[in-house]
Amino acid sequence: MVRKYLLATILILASCTPLRTYRQQPEVKAWEEDIEKFEQTDKTKFYPDDAILIAGSSSIRLWETINKDMLPYNVIQRGYGGAKLSDFAVYAGRIIYPHPCQAIVLFVANDITGAENDKTPQQVANLFRKTLYIIRRKFVDIPVFWISITPTPSRWAAWPEIKKANGIIKSVSYNHRNTYYINTEQAFLGPDGKPRPELFKQDQLHLNQDGYAVWAEIIKKELNKVLTDK
Repeated sequence: MVRKYLLATILILASCTPLRTYRQQPEVKAWEEDIEKFEQTDKTKFYPDDAILIAGSSSIRLWETINKDMLPYNVIQRGYGGAKLSDFAVYAGRIIYPHPCQAIVLFVANDITGAENDKTPQQVANLFRKTLYIIRRKFVDIPVFWISITPTPSRWAAWPEIKKANGIIKSVSYNHRNTYYINTEQAFLGPDGKPRPELFKQDQLHLNQDGYAVWAEIIKKELNKVLTDK
């Protein structure tokens, strides 16, 4: 009964997110070539069924040592450019459906950046719900993990709104079966309560190798909690 209630809730909330309005936007269509490259790779490369699919924005794409850092887990890496949830939700089926896997890990961090056209925290959370709904249409029981949006020096001014979005997504994750929120905030904040610049590249937005090492440790710890109990 609880499971049916949760599924009904996802369906209702998903209907509130009109993806058709995003599909026609040039900034969404611009990623079509990247998604097609994923599809071409899927035709030629084999991935074990126990792999972890890690997908999202440029922090995933630029993680050059992901296979080593995430050992002993096998990884399917699917990150592209400056992904936003408003385009990731559009392409989610094409990115995720080809991959039977042990778990799905998502990180998308560009919907709130401090720009004039930023989405609200609630809009970001609604798009996460829609993405989760799309995943559940095919993978009903697979564990889904959301990596919290990282506090970064370059987007520190937008942190209050980002933090709100994180909080709503955390609540959504808590209330949906086999959905988990990975909190990374404290690891990336120093004693002064501000982002640790030594964990980021020169742009003070993307992680450097030390930052990825911190990320990997936290992510694997949360994966272990869920996957070793299955």
